[in-house]
Amino acid sequence: MAVLDNFARRGYDVELGAESLVPIEDLSTRIEAWQEVSGRTIASYEGDLLDAGFVFDTVRDFRPESIVHFAEQRSAPYSMIDREHAVYTQHNNVVGNLNLLYAIAEIDPDIHLVKLGTMGEYGTPNIDIEEGWLEVEHNGRRDRMLYPKKPGSFYHLSKVHDSHNIEFACRIWDLRATDLNQGVVYGQQTPQTALDPRLATRFDYDAVFGTVLNRFVIQAVLGQPLTVYGEGGQTRGVIDIRDTVECIRLAVENPAERGEFRVFNQMTESHSVAQIADIVAKCFPGPVQIEHLDNPRVEQAEHYYHVKHTGLVELGLQPHLLSDTLIESMFDLVGANKHRVNDDRLHPTVRWRGAIKS
Repeated sequence: MAVLDNFARRGYDVELGAESLVPIEDLSTRIEAWQEVSGRTIASYEGDLLDAGFVFDTVRDFRPESIVHFAEQRSAPYSMIDREHAVYTQHNNVVGNLNLLYAIAEIDPDIHLVKLGTMGEYGTPNIDIEEGWLEVEHNGRRDRMLYPKKPGSFYHLSKVHDSHNIEFACRIWDLRATDLNQGVVYGQQTPQTALDPRLATRFDYDAVFGTVLNRFVIQAVLGQPLTVYGEGGQTRGVIDIRDTVECIRLAVENPAERGEFRVFNQMTESHSVAQIADIVAKCFPGPVQIEHLDNPRVEQAEHYYHVKHTGLVELGLQPHLLSDTLIESMFDLVGANKHRVNDDRLHPTVRWRGAIKS
């Protein structure tokens, strides 16, 4: 096993003046801790997917059976700050992914690419969301095509471009790939990270990289109102971090066929923002208020949302429930680290219509 990183995510923290609620060790410390608790070693490569030579050399040196590609700028608000951040997001994500596709095609086309997508690629269509593909009948003829996408940010658009590029590469180069269209991840701990505090993973809560659930949990623990954008009718798919890791395992151990672009909708439940606020309020052992703010995003206030997500369950996924995760871990985790909260980072700072200013 090996890990490749250019440490860009840590750089975003410096840029934004934000940091994970839970302290994160450096990569070498984490690798050492994992070896101590598991007896397994992880090789490490430091470099950038935008450097094609580095990508080719790394793939050629390690020759993996599978590549799990999570190395992209992953924040919608970050991509909407201004022109510079939009261009950076698309260039970093799309070009890096293309370099990886070319490396696989030229070095070993049998490598299985497992790529992190997002449920945000689909947007909020007024029809059921299928798992990546759609059977279409038009003027008496039928065809199977990629599900039409209507993303809501330049970040989500970059993921759409990735998906189209991967499908194209599978079709013309006979590659094998699995696109994991992931919902909003919640939770902070897996059975593996719980083995040693040095293995702790991120808990982002700021308005740029944090999730709405993390923000609500922190606000509840601090005795602040839960800040819902608009009326809270926006519905999203969500998934426990333990299930996220399990989905990756299932995808790697059950690879796509050569020439197959396989898509899984990696989510286990769907809730509106208002429903998530209500769940947090009901689970928290104390009084909680809910406050509605003007929505900084451009999105439908209420919409139809019905997602098919059976592929990973058929491979063996047994989902955890949102309410159980909150009760088990998140309130206690925040309580132990609440002294690290920067209140200023809880409030929205990026507005979609303001992104036209460069």
